Amino acid sequence: VQLQASGGGLVQAGGSLRLSCAASGRTFSTYAMGWFRQAPGKEREFVAAISWSGGSTDYAASVKGRFSILRDNAKNTVYLHMRSLKPEDTAVYYCAAKLWQATRGRDDYDYWGQGTQVTVSS
Repeated sequence: VQLQASGGGLVQAGGSLRLSCAASGRTFSTYAMGWFRQAPGKEREFVAAISWSGGSTDYAASVKGRFSILRDNAKNTVYLHMRSLKPEDTAVYYCAAKLWQATRGRDDYDYWGQGTQVTVSS
């Protein structure tokens, strides 16, 4: 599976962005998808994940209620809708894939996209 993340950019605090992650391959629907982020000088952290069917989602406490993860298996794409953005959301955002069930552990994911920069100005 190859992943291509896009949609990052510069936004003011309180604004919104939608990240997309396009996957190659015909077995996308068997993969759980996750979004992680890494700020300068910090470890890569879990943001959100969605199961292979889309029936189950999970969010980090810091983004719950503000971010939404969705997938469109017909388009081989997973989205991260981000609203009420804060300066502390500034990071490089990565999408990742693993078979079947979603988890929070970054080491559980087998495939990673290249990352897209999100910068939130105060």
